[in-house]
Amino acid sequence: MKFLTRIAASAAIMAGLAVPALAERENPEELYFGILSTESSSAQREKWGPFLEAMEASLGMPVKPFFAADYAGVIEGMRFDKVDVVWYGNKSAMVAVDRAGAEIFAQTTEATGDRGYWSVMITHKDSGLTYEDVMKCGKELDFGIGDPNSTSGFLVPSTFIFAKEGVNPKDCFKTVRNANHETNLISVATKQVDAAVASSTGMYSRLKNAKPELFAELKEIWRSPLIASDPMAWRPELDDAIKSKIMYFFMTYGRQGTDEEVAQARENLALIDMGPFIPSSNAQLWPFYEMDQIRQRMSIEGDDTYSDDERTKKIVEINAKIEEIRAAAAARPRK
Repeated sequence: MKFLTRIAASAAIMAGLAVPALAERENPEELYFGILSTESSSAQREKWGPFLEAMEASLGMPVKPFFAADYAGVIEGMRFDKVDVVWYGNKSAMVAVDRAGAEIFAQTTEATGDRGYWSVMITHKDSGLTYEDVMKCGKELDFGIGDPNSTSGFLVPSTFIFAKEGVNPKDCFKTVRNANHETNLISVATKQVDAAVASSTGMYSRLKNAKPELFAELKEIWRSPLIASDPMAWRPELDDAIKSKIMYFFMTYGRQGTDEEVAQARENLALIDMGPFIPSSNAQLWPFYEMDQIRQRMSIEGDDTYSDDERTKKIVEINAKIEEIRAAAAARPRK
């Protein structure tokens, strides 16, 4: 299967490959909503509760949360028909498209109204560390990085920090710990690690409001280019009538209704650090596929374990994939 076929994740192709167990779930009696593990499940359950209740009322069917210990959990949940709709990050959505045929139908906006966020590197305010100090790679510092399927916690810093600097984190620091955003932020604030990366929204903003004493211990020393807001995706096997109901709910929630209803919906969205949704598709991921290829290319260019011929061959292959992605993005219909 060609590289772009995986990006497009055609619903028709996936439906043709679907096993009977999936076909039986076209019209489920209840929906399972997958939620990323950016913090503890108990905290996520409390914050997402009002939104899921509103979704349940709109769809006229039970909507149950699906929590997993890591990003891979919700990806595999969709792959094996255990979850129907998922809030993904762009990086985890790439994997879900490739492995589970996920179809993106909406994009989040930030509670501030922005359509993007940032990856940040933070240290303790008393450390005296600068970005240049952290990137000296003296193997003296403990570093916190995100889940491998996290966009702001892993893909973006891997691209714009480590690939750009031509270093491997494991060769750079004394220890490298993979954790969610909450753990990374608190680990820096309590001096369990010297530096870490995390998202500028979500836990970063909530920590500032909920635990200002911990937030006050943090110092930002690097910020990435703007990252497009997260996608929402559903299983391709869902019946079109159910997809239409889901789409209607997402596009009207926080926009339509009485003034009181809209205000309440906006409050519920603010609990999960989101604003009203906008339509989207798998094409949202093209920049991230390109980013991932660029990260791989930069890593290979700085890797002395390859022979010159091996390095040249791999770079040619990656450049071809990048051009394929750019051509597909350029051909995307414009409104």
